Amino acid sequence: MMMRWRLILIWLVMLSGCALMPSSPKPVARPAQSESAPFALNGRISIKHLETRQSIGLHWTHQAQSDEILLLTPLGQTAARVYRDTRNATLDDGGKHYQADNVESLMEQVLGWHLPLNGLHYWVLGMADTDSPAQIERAENGQISVLHQDGWEVRFLRYADSKPDSLPTRLQLSHEDLQVQLLVDEWQWNP
Repeated sequence: MMMRWRLILIWLVMLSGCALMPSSPKPVARPAQSESAPFALNGRISIKHLETRQSIGLHWTHQAQSDEILLLTPLGQTAARVYRDTRNATLDDGGKHYQADNVESLMEQVLGWHLPLNGLHYWVLGMADTDSPAQIERAENGQISVLHQDGWEVRFLRYADSKPDSLPTRLQLSHEDLQVQLLVDEWQWNP
């Protein structure tokens, strides 16, 4: 009986030691060549469109030639999967499968709102899309505070750090009657 308690005690000590081990640091700055670097991010989005409001989890994997977005329920289950590559876009919503040439129009058709993926992969990095004209307002430290591009207004509400190359952690995107709040919780480079 005593041996069993010792084993339990050793196990608890080891378990508490694991809890005290430092976690890997969160990236706060863009990597070199960040506009072409593949990434994955976890976060949350809040959508306000017309009279409806939604809040969902988000897991986005961006590669040079493709994007995969998982829209997640509050319990972390996949509610919808959006995928695009150089050929087409697909959206799986429960048991239904949709396909189109353009991911934004497909999301609009099925979900009633869309994310502007062409510019968004630059914006989440705290940058403007270099292939499209933009109006940029910067804070004193050089970070973008407001960006107008492709019909969208992007407000950078919070960054991970005060350095100019810091990653944004909270963005507000507005386009006509659509407003999206994006909170980035976690980054991964070269997934």
